[in-house]
Amino acid sequence: MQPVLWLVLAAIHAMPALALFRPATLTSLYRIQPDNPLFLLMHHRAGLFFGVFVACIFAAFVPEGRRLAVLVVGISMVSFLLLYWQAGNPAPLRKIAQVDLLGLPVLAGVAWLAFRQ
Repeated sequence: MQPVLWLVLAAIHAMPALALFRPATLTSLYRIQPDNPLFLLMHHRAGLFFGVFVACIFAAFVPEGRRLAVLVVGISMVSFLLLYWQAGNPAPLRKIAQVDLLGLPVLAGVAWLAFRQ
């Protein structure tokens, strides 16, 4: 069961991670054009999402990595949601917030399983 939950979390982070390898994805996801100075920052952010994605895949198959993966994924998802709410729930980011919000119960499940011992 745990591997499936980790793969769900990996799927949540797959699209933003894909932008590391397909920068045009940044334009479709976030409407940022390549000539915008924020494009480089968002491209770097895609690299960080790739790290979160890899942590989820690793945790799906290596139980010893699950506690650290909970922290990495939790920091990513919870910090975004907190920042989103602090910013007044900006409409262009609503879909991202909804996906992260839907992923929180999955994260809570794997966290409980990883730290229950």
